[in-house]
Amino acid sequence: MKALQLWFTGSHTVELREQKLNKLQAGHVLIKTLCSAVSSGTELLLYRGQIPETLVLDENLSAYKGSKIKYPLQFGYACVGIIEAIGERVDNVWLGKHVFTFQPHSSHNICPVEELITLPDNIDPLAAVFLANMETAVNLIHDGNPLLGECSVVIGQGIVGLLTSSLLSQFPLGQLYTLENIKMRQEMSKNLNVNATFSSNSSQDILALKKALQGDTTTYGADLVFELSGSPASLDLAVELTGYSGRIVVGSWYGSKTAEINLGERFHRNRISIISSQVSNIAPKLAGRWDKSRRYAQAWDMIKKCKPENLITHRVSFNEAAEAYRLLDEFPEEAVQVVFDY
Repeated sequence: MKALQLWFTGSHTVELREQKLNKLQAGHVLIKTLCSAVSSGTELLLYRGQIPETLVLDENLSAYKGSKIKYPLQFGYACVGIIEAIGERVDNVWLGKHVFTFQPHSSHNICPVEELITLPDNIDPLAAVFLANMETAVNLIHDGNPLLGECSVVIGQGIVGLLTSSLLSQFPLGQLYTLENIKMRQEMSKNLNVNATFSSNSSQDILALKKALQGDTTTYGADLVFELSGSPASLDLAVELTGYSGRIVVGSWYGSKTAEINLGERFHRNRISIISSQVSNIAPKLAGRWDKSRRYAQAWDMIKKCKPENLITHRVSFNEAAEAYRLLDEFPEEAVQVVFDY
């Protein structure tokens, strides 16, 4: 059969292509996509041509194993669908099941049965498309290891930033502040029970945040800062806001974007730690007790609790995919989470 697939064909260009799928092999299933979520981080880097061609796509996902970043290419990693056909050696119980897959945007995908993630009975497909990003948020929290009474700052309130703030709001922190320049995202952040939201473009806001971080002491600084803005220049601000022996967790992937960072003043004297956080693997310090299955289960629980489907700003027909990327690229103030309907 044929599938309608999304292809990134060059800088600022995408197209839909009808392609014939391979024959269904033993141990594989055919999935009809119901909806898929657009990553306004990684996918915009691809759309803008800002990913180094020396890199390969995420090799921890079988759909991209060995795939180099070279146009034209497919991408996407948050598809929810229903199983329409099964290959040999696949139990009939899989037929008709709703599943999540780390597959590219396409009307249909063929996937090995062992890579399927079954949706819990009480989770809607529109909520399930957040599994990948919620797992990322869970991983960020694990890497940051927030402690009772600590002060935390989240820089960037895109979808991963909002989900991370939502999880942090569940902790008995001393203070939780967010930084975001786009008004719509600021309002969403305020609804997550954070103490306050500031704009990094406002010098008055930065001064107000520093004052809030000082509290009753003579020095200021957050214990834990998450850099999730996608802008490498924000690392300087993260250092500026972090207190003595504080931690900065970098969850942004900058692609080919670079920026200078001042490591000669507060960073050097304050013994600040910068932690790279990436969701593809389990952190070595947790690998003895956590695996991907346990982390998925935790992410599903957080989806039920946080209801991330309320963060969807646009549901777009798959046929209008090109317009959706243009919206995210040119009018970020209007969109937070775009979901394709098939």
